[in-house]
Amino acid sequence: MATSATPDPDDALWLTPSEKEAWTGLVSLVLLLPGRLESPLQHEAGLTLFEYLTLSHISEAPERRLRMSELAYLANGSLSRLSNVVKRFEERGWVRRSPDPADGRYTLAALTDSGYDVVVAAAPTHVRSVRELVLDPLTEDDRQALARIAARLRARPADLA
Repeated sequence: MATSATPDPDDALWLTPSEKEAWTGLVSLVLLLPGRLESPLQHEAGLTLFEYLTLSHISEAPERRLRMSELAYLANGSLSRLSNVVKRFEERGWVRRSPDPADGRYTLAALTDSGYDVVVAAAPTHVRSVRELVLDPLTEDDRQALARIAARLRARPADLA
């Protein structure tokens, strides 16, 4: 009769103390920072962080138009979540969707003038939070290191590469 081998926990590749410190620090940032950035946006502009990022990324795109798939990646959300948000934006007159004339398989989200006004009004609140919570506590060397680390860890879907 065959017996199944029980994994030995001593064989696991445990994190070193410095690896654990890096990992727990990253997890803490990933889990806590978005809420801290969102709170002032909710209070002052009535937007979630995801909604603000959605509007902001469209506002920065050429002609204020962006493919929905690219926008989902940039705003860090699924296409279904993005579609729900953009639908609400369409109802408010902030965004229009249309087929991409370059490739009809894609849908473009275009920011209206009204939507642009919303993101411009919310931007100072967001920038103030980003400065206070992320940039100001760091030195220039820290900011450069953070940018390098973020670039290395960024996972871009193959269809957007």
